[in-house]
Amino acid sequence: MEQFLSRAKDASRVLSTISGKEKNRILNEMAAALRSNTKDLIEANAKDMQAGKKNNLTSALMDRLLLDEGRIDAMATAIEEIANLKDPVGRVLDGWITEDGLNIQKVSIPIGVIGIIYESRPNVTSDTAALCFKSSNVCVLKGGKEAQNSNEAIAKILQATLKKNNLPEALISLIPDASREGVDKLIKMDKYVDLIIPRGGAGLIKHVSENATVSVVKHDKGQCHTYIDKDAKIDNAIAIALNAKVQRPGVCNAMETLLVDREIASKILPDLKSKFDNEKTELKGCLETQAIIDVIYATDEDYNTEYLANILNIKVVDGVSGAIEHIIRFGSGHSEAIVSENITTAEKFLNAIDAAAVYVNASTRFTDGGAFGFGAEVGISTNKLHARGPMGIEGLTTYKFKIYGSGQIR
Repeated sequence: MEQFLSRAKDASRVLSTISGKEKNRILNEMAAALRSNTKDLIEANAKDMQAGKKNNLTSALMDRLLLDEGRIDAMATAIEEIANLKDPVGRVLDGWITEDGLNIQKVSIPIGVIGIIYESRPNVTSDTAALCFKSSNVCVLKGGKEAQNSNEAIAKILQATLKKNNLPEALISLIPDASREGVDKLIKMDKYVDLIIPRGGAGLIKHVSENATVSVVKHDKGQCHTYIDKDAKIDNAIAIALNAKVQRPGVCNAMETLLVDREIASKILPDLKSKFDNEKTELKGCLETQAIIDVIYATDEDYNTEYLANILNIKVVDGVSGAIEHIIRFGSGHSEAIVSENITTAEKFLNAIDAAAVYVNASTRFTDGGAFGFGAEVGISTNKLHARGPMGIEGLTTYKFKIYGSGQIR
C-alpha cells in the first residue's frame, strides 16, 4: 500500500505540468474510449450482476449496479461536460495590497492525492476520476466488492488513455488491497494522501470518520424529507412526493420520510396512498396516518433509517413548525424539501433547516452534481467544511497565498 501511494504522490507532481487545454483533450479521449468499449464494460458488469443475484442484493442495489448502453453513454457524457467546465486551478480568488506594499493573491490549487471510498455504482469510478483529473488531483479509488469487475474495467480504459498520452497510470487507480484492512491502511496514510471522501452506508462513514488520520469529507446517509404544507398545490405535492421516492429509490437523495400538515392530511393521504400503491411502495406511518390510511406503524427506528429501497415513512405533523422539529431530530443534513405556495412559510422552512440542500416546490432528487451543473460529483458532502452538498471540481481545490514584495522586511 505504501509503495502504491508513494507512486500516486509522485504522479501528482506531473499534473502541475499539464495545461487546461491538454486536460480537456485527454478527458474527451477518455469519454470516447468508454463509448468504444461499451461491449467490454457490459460484459464485465454482467459478472457483477450475476454475483449480485447470487448474493441476493436488493432490487434497488441491483439497479445502482447495472450498466447498459444508456448508462455508459451517460458516463461518457458526464466526462465531456466536466471537460467543458472552466479550469478550477490557478484562478485568482482574491487579491489586495497591504499597508506594507505587499501584493497578496489568493490562488486556487489542487488538494493533491484524494482517496475515494464508495459502494455499488460503477459510474462513480469514471465520474470521480474525471473530476479529480480536471482539478489536477490524483485519485485512488476503492469501490464496493459488488462492482469489482465493472470498476476494474472502467479504470483500465481510463488508464489506457493516460498511458497513450505518456502520463502515469497512477493518476487514476484502484487501491491494490480492497479488503477492510486495506481501507484501514489507506485512511491512515497521511504522508501520501491529502483527503479521504467516503460515500456509502452509515457503518462505513462512521468507521472512516473515527479511524482516519487523513482529513475526511463525509458523504453521509441521505435521510431526506419532503414536507407537504396546508398551502401546497395538491397536484404539485403528489407529483413531487412520488418523484422523490420512486423515481430511483436506491440513491441517497431519494425521500425516506414524507411529512404532511395535519390540516390537509385527511384530504391528501388517500390520494397519496393510491399513487404509492400503484408504484408498489411499502408504506409506514404514525398513529394519525394509520387513522386515515392502512399502513404499517412507523417507529423512531424507521424514521432514522435510510432505506435505499421502495419503502416510505409518513408522519402527520403540526404545520411547518412540526415539520422542522421532526427534521431537526431525524435529518442527516443532506436534502430537505417543502411544498407550499406560502412564501412566508417556505422562507421559514429554508432558514430553519440546516442541510446541504433545501428545496421549495421541487424534488430532493435534484441534489446531484450533474443536475447542479457540475458535470458530476465525487460525493454529496454533509460536512460544513470545506465543501458542502454536491462536490464538483471546485470542491476538489484548496488555495494558497502568493505574496509579491519589493524588499519589504518586518
